[in-house]
Parts: sequence; structure tokens; C-alpha cells
Amino acid sequence: MSRIGLVQTTSTDDFQANLALALERVGEAAAEGVDLVAFPEVFLYVGGRRGKLENALTLDGEVVGRFREEAARRGLLILLGSIHERIPGRDDKVHNTAVLIDARGEIAALYRKRNLFDVELADLRIMESDTIVPGEEPAPVVDTTIGRVGLSICFDLRFPGLYRRLRHEGAQVVFVPSNFTAPTGAAHWEVLLRARAIENQVYLAAPAQVGRHNPKYVSYGHTALVDPWGHVTALAPDLPGLTVARIDLEYLENVRAEMPQSGEG
Repeated sequence: MSRIGLVQTTSTDDFQANLALALERVGEAAAEGVDLVAFPEVFLYVGGRRGKLENALTLDGEVVGRFREEAARRGLLILLGSIHERIPGRDDKVHNTAVLIDARGEIAALYRKRNLFDVELADLRIMESDTIVPGEEPAPVVDTTIGRVGLSICFDLRFPGLYRRLRHEGAQVVFVPSNFTAPTGAAHWEVLLRARAIENQVYLAAPAQVGRHNPKYVSYGHTALVDPWGHVTALAPDLPGLTVARIDLEYLENVRAEMPQSGEG
């Protein structure tokens, strides 16, 4: 049985403050004895276009390097739920990239978000495609010390085929670092997490942004772990913090044995 730490944040446009808090959470998770600590989507910066571009990171740069050092020093995996990744030769757009770091400090897997959230309503305009270039590679599945881990990001949760493919590739635990809006989260967050977990008989681990980031944007929060039977086994309060949850692969295999999947879907 493994223990994971799911971090819930209310990130702002103060990159350095967000980074300092994230590093504190790594220390807190290590003190709790977790095997992996996972952050939400865009946990280092939530703000305007200019700041997003100015604070974009490279995978071989100082900030990612700091998390790699922390993972190796503390002997745990770290999922950077997503960062704004600089694209060589471009200064107008970035990737939205999940980075899984193993306990040796090596980058074990990358996933550049493919399904972008674009919505334009009378009182809300969110167009990820204005600043984000979608990734080209499918979401990966990798072997880790907590099991076979699949990666996804936020809006992917509305694409069931992605999770079916991750299951077919052997995923046992799938992470969904997210930044759901408050209205869509209240309506759909839990039901989508539970559906994807039940359909694919996997653990769904979803570290999330919560609360008001600025006058224009409020996140739903409700960081959660859902087990392969669809039970919500851990749920964060509506505050920033760390939620510790358990992954039981023996239980997962029992669920799969007792309720075999009936088809390709």
C-alpha cells in the first residue's frame, strides 16, 4: 500500500510566492511519509498572458531542477501537475505540461496537455488556445513505485477515450491535476472523476486549484482520490493544503477480478 499527498493551492500571479509555498508543501508531504506528492494544474502561476509567458519554464532550468533536487533529497516522487513550459523559438505561446519526477530526481514522464479549454460566454471568456500550444504526444503510462501511473490534465477529464486508452496500456493510478471553474466543478467534477474511475477500474487522483485567484477567476477545488469502485476515499476541504490518501493495488486487482470489463467501449 502506498501513500500519496495531493496538494490543493490558490495560486496567483506572484510566481515566487507560489514557488515558495510549493516547496514548503514538498517538505510537509515528506514529513508525512508519502511516496508521491502531486500538485494541481498551473500551480506556479495563475494570471494574465504577459506573466504566463514571462514565467514560462524550461525542463532543464533552475525551477524544475529545484524540484528534481527535492525529489532526490527526500526520496519521493513529485508530480508537477502542470507548468507553463517554454517552447523553443516562440515567445507568444507555451505548453501546459505535466512533469513526473522520480525519487532519484529524474524526469520519468511528460505530458503536454492536448485538449484545451476554450469557452466564450456572456460573462466568461477562457481561451487556453490564445496562449497554449496543444501537445502532440498521447498521455503516457509509466512504471513507478506506487504502480503504473497515467497522466492527464484537467479538461481531459471530459474525454473518456483518453482514460480507456490509459487503462488498456496498464494504468492503475491516473492523475488529473486540475483547475476547474467553480460553476463547472460544482456540476460535473465529482461525477466525472467517479465515472472515469469506475469505467476503467483505476484510482483517479485529482489535485486541484481552489478559491479566488483574482477578481475574474474562482476555482472549484475539492481535491480528491477516487478508488476503482468509485468511492471518494479522500476529499480536501475548501482551503489550500495537503491531503494524504492511500493507494491499495491489491484492492484494485480484487475490483477488476470481481467486475471484469465487458468490452472495448
